[in-house]
Amino acid sequence: MNPLLRRLPVLALAAAVAAHADSGSKPPASPTHPASSNLHGVTVDDPYRWLENPDDPAVQAWIAAQNQHTEAVLAAMPDGEAMTHRVQQLAVTSTTRSSPLLAGGTLFYMQETPPQPQPQLMAQKWPDGKARVLVDLNAGDGNTAMTGYWPSPSGRYLAYGTAEGGSELTTLHVLDVATGKVMSDALPYAGGGTTPQGVAWDADEHGLTYVRFPLPPAGTEVRQFDATLVHHVIGQPSASDEVVFGKGYSKVAEYRLLSSPGAKQLAVLANVGDGGPAEVYLREGTHWNKVLGDEANVRVAAWVGQRLFVTSFADAPRGKVLAVDERGKVDTMLPQRDGALQDVAPIADGFLVTRSWGPDWWMEQYDAHGTLVRRLPLPQHGIGIEGVAAEQGQDRALITYGGWTLPSRWADYDAKTGVLHTVFEVKPAADYSKVQVQRIDGTSKDGTKIPVTVLSMPGTTTNGQRPTILYSYGGYDIPIAPHFIASELAWLERGGVLAFANIRGGNENGEDWHAQGQKLLKQNVFDDFHAAALALIDTHWTDRRHLGILGGSNGGLLMGAALVEHPQDYRAVVSMVGIYDVIRHETNFANGAYNVSEYGTVSDPAQFKATLAYSPLQNVKPHTAYPAVLMTTGANDPRVAPWQSRKFTAALQNATTSDAPILLLTRMNAGHGIGAPFSQRVGNTAIMLTFFAQELGLDTK
Repeated sequence: MNPLLRRLPVLALAAAVAAHADSGSKPPASPTHPASSNLHGVTVDDPYRWLENPDDPAVQAWIAAQNQHTEAVLAAMPDGEAMTHRVQQLAVTSTTRSSPLLAGGTLFYMQETPPQPQPQLMAQKWPDGKARVLVDLNAGDGNTAMTGYWPSPSGRYLAYGTAEGGSELTTLHVLDVATGKVMSDALPYAGGGTTPQGVAWDADEHGLTYVRFPLPPAGTEVRQFDATLVHHVIGQPSASDEVVFGKGYSKVAEYRLLSSPGAKQLAVLANVGDGGPAEVYLREGTHWNKVLGDEANVRVAAWVGQRLFVTSFADAPRGKVLAVDERGKVDTMLPQRDGALQDVAPIADGFLVTRSWGPDWWMEQYDAHGTLVRRLPLPQHGIGIEGVAAEQGQDRALITYGGWTLPSRWADYDAKTGVLHTVFEVKPAADYSKVQVQRIDGTSKDGTKIPVTVLSMPGTTTNGQRPTILYSYGGYDIPIAPHFIASELAWLERGGVLAFANIRGGNENGEDWHAQGQKLLKQNVFDDFHAAALALIDTHWTDRRHLGILGGSNGGLLMGAALVEHPQDYRAVVSMVGIYDVIRHETNFANGAYNVSEYGTVSDPAQFKATLAYSPLQNVKPHTAYPAVLMTTGANDPRVAPWQSRKFTAALQNATTSDAPILLLTRMNAGHGIGAPFSQRVGNTAIMLTFFAQELGLDTK
């Protein structure tokens, strides 16, 4: 018996299996029940609302039957075994490292040795110390993940967060770095889901400030709203931690905590919901002064000395750098230049900035007066810059980057000489040097040019029939940056093509590029993606019978809109943890309220009209030949409700007239994918490529 089915009551299980056995190759039945909402005088029918309740035995039986059907269909695909084997081979690289931080001369980072389920937290004196393991969560089933870590100013202590089963609901722990001993402090409800975790240590390292949801009454579950900042004294019970900021700030508050060198000052970037601009607060004693409101359109910040440098997009669509001193005085440190600002970090007596334009990324060094020193000697094309680890006043910084054919690597940058020296690189399991990278442009409905990066192997000619996978995201300021294709080389090796579109909603071209894909303008995102798809067809890479599309989360919404708006233009769709009923997302799932800043609110008549026009579930049309669809979701997802995938699957299965499969896979001990164990990540890639191989006709040799 499939282990996913063991959670069901025996009678419900028997009924589900019997119903499926009688249906042959067809998916399990999805009955409709009358339900509707009335918004602004418009009745919105909702016949699959019954699938929203995961505790209903009928829903549990439906989930189990859908899983059984999906697994049977996938198992029958003849290429599955070979594709899975190759994906596993490519996934087992040398040890990987990520998320480096420097504190007190110690380098902290995450290290993963495939096929370990979870990465380990490491520490070493920088640059020549011996690395040692601080935290290893690989005991047990591998479903306990680290959500973040925060060293104290001297590097003596370290706080780290853990969460279970993909839930992201964080508990903070504190350890002594020298001894590796975990202390008695355990701080529950420390953020999770859209509300990011955050920690700022006191200068004397006797306590810390952290993000926390309100403590729930005994015997009840925490409500993931109304987060505040609370202060904890090391060694004291967490129940005595006091709120120091944010009480009454916003039901959907999000905070980023930024400590100056030595923790002498503390800044908070406070957001109302996800994807919008931040307000900037500086702590003065026990008081908090707002130094910049959301009209400044601040996105990221870093301390440079005892001044806070922020990226502001007010009257500067590509971004400018403002410097805020300890008294709250604001000066323009760096006016708008070419390229969209992505990040800022300290180095020597000045700072580094990261920029992008479309798929191209680069870094620049500036002195204390904002004068350009140099552009760093990184590859000009095909890389994305992942981050910078630096300490104030130091002439060297650790820069992490990777690219389509380049696994993540670390480079030690010397600000005095401009020399960039590689100190760590992942050794891949195959040769990626032959992968060819090309760029084409699509033209969206309003004339906007959309960059599309196309990856293929030598000899993969534009014959108009190449099995092609097109990916994008389109929201929340999140760019599509070059990243290592890793196991997806298995697709290219057999003549397939991968394509990545820089559509609006991200910030590749600055904040205007993001804003043009928000709220009332969300349809631009879907038009841009369709333009990218047509560009692949027009340049003869593929045709409609061999084109597949891929996306997740907000990109899952993109997939849903793409397939209901243009079902004839795609042969196959893989959509992960997506939003499909945008009308109910805001009001019937905790995280939906956090997304109003990106999607707008259906309580506004104009926004409701615009949302109803694209919301995938409400635009499924009966008697339509829909493409092959594979949807995946996690039962513990805190960011997108699993019922979104259930309702959309049911609607498509009942509406389609084609023989193409409409499949749903629900992982019962998983969430949105954050912190997923190695085997689950590899499995997801194998399933995705197997499905596309079957539906798009990839060469089986």
